[in-house]
Amino acid sequence: MQLISIIKQHRLRFMLSLAVIVLMLLHVSDALPQKFIQKLENYSYDVRLNWLMPNTVDNRIVIVDIDEKSLLEQGRWPWPRNKMATLMNLLFDTYHINTLGFDVVFAEKDESSGLKNLELMQQQYLKDDASFADALVKIKPQLDYDALFAESFKNRKVVLGYYFKNNGDVSHVGQLPQASFPAESFGDNAPAFTEADGYGANLLALQQAALAAGHFNPQPDADGISRKIAVLIQYNGQYYDSLAVAVAQAYLQKGLQAKFASVGASDDYAGLESLMLGNKRIPVDADVATLIPYRGVQGSFQYVSASDVLNKKVRLETLKNKIVLVGTTAAGLLDLRAAPVQGNYPGVEMHANLISGILDNNIKQRPAYTQGAEFLLLLLLGLLLALFLPVLNPLKATLLTLAMLIVVLVINVASWQYANLVLPLAASLLMIGLIYLLNMSVGFFVESRGKRQLTGLFGQYVPPELVREMAKNPEKIDMTGESREMTILFSDIRGFTNISEGLDPKQLTQMMNEFLTPMTKIIHEHRGTIDKYMGDAIMAFWGAPLNDENHAQNALNAALQMNDELTKINKKLAVKNWPQIKMGFGLNTGNMVVGNMGSSFRMAYTVMGDSVNLGSRIESLTKYYGVDIIVSEFVKAQTPAMIYRELDIVRVKGKDKPVALYEPLGKAGELSAETLNTFNVYQEAIKHYRNGDLKLAEKQFKSLEKAELHPLYALYLERIAQFKKVPPASNWDGVYSHESK
Repeated sequence: MQLISIIKQHRLRFMLSLAVIVLMLLHVSDALPQKFIQKLENYSYDVRLNWLMPNTVDNRIVIVDIDEKSLLEQGRWPWPRNKMATLMNLLFDTYHINTLGFDVVFAEKDESSGLKNLELMQQQYLKDDASFADALVKIKPQLDYDALFAESFKNRKVVLGYYFKNNGDVSHVGQLPQASFPAESFGDNAPAFTEADGYGANLLALQQAALAAGHFNPQPDADGISRKIAVLIQYNGQYYDSLAVAVAQAYLQKGLQAKFASVGASDDYAGLESLMLGNKRIPVDADVATLIPYRGVQGSFQYVSASDVLNKKVRLETLKNKIVLVGTTAAGLLDLRAAPVQGNYPGVEMHANLISGILDNNIKQRPAYTQGAEFLLLLLLGLLLALFLPVLNPLKATLLTLAMLIVVLVINVASWQYANLVLPLAASLLMIGLIYLLNMSVGFFVESRGKRQLTGLFGQYVPPELVREMAKNPEKIDMTGESREMTILFSDIRGFTNISEGLDPKQLTQMMNEFLTPMTKIIHEHRGTIDKYMGDAIMAFWGAPLNDENHAQNALNAALQMNDELTKINKKLAVKNWPQIKMGFGLNTGNMVVGNMGSSFRMAYTVMGDSVNLGSRIESLTKYYGVDIIVSEFVKAQTPAMIYRELDIVRVKGKDKPVALYEPLGKAGELSAETLNTFNVYQEAIKHYRNGDLKLAEKQFKSLEKAELHPLYALYLERIAQFKKVPPASNWDGVYSHESK
């Protein structure tokens, strides 16, 4: 019930928060993906990567760079294959490298040796020249650069590179390597592999001579930044691995195996979880791609110029037993790409990072189950914020939001750093921030405006404590007219006209201020609302704008304290030789209409109704009965702890139904024995009076009058005397009718 109450009280905040939660859940579930959230997710990934990457150099892998220096010294690319064969032989025979991978493709034949022209010359002009034919046969092996290059691959760990084409380009050049996984390897529920339409591969002779080959297709995200590499690409139903995987496989001399996730304890296929090279795990996502484990900016691996290798200027220990990747950083060869760590990043170093991550078993994973985990996390955090933020003050709401943000960040960073788990972050942070901002905005622009309106409207009439209580739940305050049970109090200074005539305007103003200030304070202390000041009179009510179950008791306590306070006020007035003040208080409880009433020119929060009018009539009777405070029978019924003296049963002007009037004497434990004795005698006298036993009633009232002079006793003795002259009717009910207000 309390939860429902909170939602109702803050339904605007809750609905806005719920809208944010639903938006985030639709995004996470891919039902309604939001591009800007994905951009934020990519950005958050880049921030974590740059902050937490090791920034160390992996000396196991060296990049032989076809750089600007190499192009200047060795000529433009592509170089003749005999030069590439020389490079191969130097790397393996002179520098004793372990494994070589090419981040370039050799798709076209090398005819730079002139062999083709010599063969054409023989066919057209020298076909009968035997000596030329013999010489051509002898020299042909030295001029067949592709064959020389292919020969340099034999018995060496050489991995070639190639690329796939998509977007409808079905052309194909060269020879693909043997597929890593043949068709039907992944069953009917195969993952969402990247599917190729065509390819650009190496010459058949080169591919047959090489140990393996791998594709080096870039796989940038929508923002153009390369964060991952497709580990397997599907072509014609078969599956081919990437250059980095092929190089690592050659280096480790381990077979590539697929590892599948299972549902529960069953062996049913549920998705490709990772690829295994022995004990080296390569986690993959739903697209069978893996995140590139960037070590740092460009230079996380040692670079040597290809020209320096050809010129034997590189130290042996730099390359010995290393994995070597041949690639380029020359801008004109178009292998610089946007990376999370750097704007222009060599593609060859991306492959080096992935190889390094495979060898270290240190590749971040983003498994499919993180989507479900993120969904549940967003739902839980969102509902907690939606329920708690509206009931907290701004400081506590801010602290809760900050604590939640810190917890999410700490868990996320710890998972990244110690479990290699990339948990989504952007949607959680965005949701927390949006719900907080919406709550603060609604609180400031909507609810605080309502609170300011309440303060402005009630601040002069309601105690500050009540205003603050109302401001917590302004929606509970109904400014429109409504009927509710309340208690009204009227108080008036007796003989005010004579008092005012004896003082000048300044003195009168000062006296009224000294009188009204403590009286108002007492009303406020007892949770009363000042309706208005009417010259020397005060009108107040209890039970609105906030409900008050004890409105009658609070009103009575206020009247009693105000009457006591009058003694202190009169002492102050006596010091100034100002007239003494006597007051009368009238209280009534009943149904009243309360609300903001008035005209388009002036509005006031006030009460109306017969119960209000009766309260006014009751106050006017205090002088008639010679008492300070009179309450109606309805007030008496709700204040049982008080001992009351019944004053009369009257029918006031304008009312047909009679009402009993009472004077509060005090609580039982507060009354003296003498007072209680007088009270009991009076009760007996009133009883006899009601029953028509006027002689006995007269005797008791006279006895009371001898003990204590009181206008009330004289009033009843006067009535009895009149009844002696004119006896009451036989159906007399003891009710006295007041014909004047």
